[in-house]
Amino acid sequence: MPELYGQTLSARALAERGGSLAAFAGVRLVTLADGLERGVRMLEFRTGTGLRFTVMVDRAMDIAEVEHKGRAIGWHSPTGFRNPALFEPEGEDGLGLMRSFTGFLVTCGLDHILGSETVPALNYNYPRRSIAPQGLHGRVSQIPARLTGYGETWHGDRCVLWAEGVVVQAALFGEVLHLHRRIEAEVGGNEIRLTDRVVNAGFAVTPHMFFYHVNLGYPLLDEGSRYLAPIRDVIWAAHTGRYRDQGVGYRNMSGPRMGFAEQVWAHDMAADAAGEVRVALLNDRLALGLEMTTRADQLPCAYQWQNLQAGQYVLGIEPSTHHVLGNTAARDRGEMIWLRPGETRDYQARFTVLDGTEATAAAEARIRAIHGQPADDYPAPSGHFPPLTGRWQPDT
Repeated sequence: MPELYGQTLSARALAERGGSLAAFAGVRLVTLADGLERGVRMLEFRTGTGLRFTVMVDRAMDIAEVEHKGRAIGWHSPTGFRNPALFEPEGEDGLGLMRSFTGFLVTCGLDHILGSETVPALNYNYPRRSIAPQGLHGRVSQIPARLTGYGETWHGDRCVLWAEGVVVQAALFGEVLHLHRRIEAEVGGNEIRLTDRVVNAGFAVTPHMFFYHVNLGYPLLDEGSRYLAPIRDVIWAAHTGRYRDQGVGYRNMSGPRMGFAEQVWAHDMAADAAGEVRVALLNDRLALGLEMTTRADQLPCAYQWQNLQAGQYVLGIEPSTHHVLGNTAARDRGEMIWLRPGETRDYQARFTVLDGTEATAAAEARIRAIHGQPADDYPAPSGHFPPLTGRWQPDT
């Protein structure tokens, strides 16, 4: 039964206290109506505990805003929730996404992630298309979904808020990939559940890469906020040439800095007995945190993004299907995921808001019980990228 306002309430008891569940919680569809955001449909979720989040139907059903009791968890960049019709995937030397990149969750994929590259496309059997230019983090985050349903469903005295949709990334003589997405939260809960299935709906063997770019901002991110993760090894850092120059390591966050240059790490994470990987950002001053849970067999790689630049202040938690080495390297190492016609890949993630010292302490204990993490803020990257084995590769 939902726990709301200090009481545990059955469905009947909650109904007795209001003419509609919408007084306390629910899902509603709205449309943004001004500026660069005009025409973007959003679903607004409220669980009744102070957890409110929005889902951008017209941007891959990514999660835009997350807040708890009026405190922001997710991040807004200067771009706003720009209408995807304005997206230029090949623009600015493959960096066109930077004019649309914002929000708590940006999904990256479905056939490319990471930096812009030009890769072979002979698998699509079209002589005029031997190569495929790919922009930063792929195309999927700027594709509108077909909204197949949303609402509130009671299961006895348990009420689930939900939405489902399908995102189609397709081209003639190219990939035909469908992302089936379901988002859930429970009335009385502080957790968002995300379930994804990627389907090769075409008839050509197609490359697949995928990761969740989860972006956390102020006030959760602030000076002294702590990054917690079960790190077995720090594999790589994009900024090794200036590792200590900015005085910010991977564990303890600084406040916003003028002229800060982004920092990116790749970590090898340990999983618990159930195969789950947990990562959190904790703000001890506010007794507030966000814990993200994924599966190691689905997303075996992990990046950490710190852009502590004034005006763009953000930390990213980024579980991934592939190493940070990129698309070409995945092919060369025999680690690309190739989806045969009709083949699918499933992904799950949970985002739990940690409210109060008891919740943050419990999350820290859970993560530390899986594996410790380097005590040095500046651990020397090993350069060892564990092989991603067991992935079928087509004959070359």
